[in-house]
Amino acid sequence: MLRYFVIAVFVLIVASLFSALVFIYQDRSGSKRAVKALALRVGLSVGLFLFLMAGITLAGSRAGSRASRRR
Repeated sequence: MLRYFVIAVFVLIVASLFSALVFIYQDRSGSKRAVKALALRVGLSVGLFLFLMAGITLAGSRAGSRASRRR
């Protein structure tokens, strides 16, 4: 289940990157759409990174507590 969540967020990150690229080439009037799309991409990337780091940290602490109980 979490694998699909990570894949979906990654697809959103890539889609935001490509939409920013399209906005850069189409908007010649100084529109802020490209900046907003890139800011969204950065926010999604940071959120995904923090989510993965929290998962790794929690999984590591859980595995360590099981190993210490066996001794």
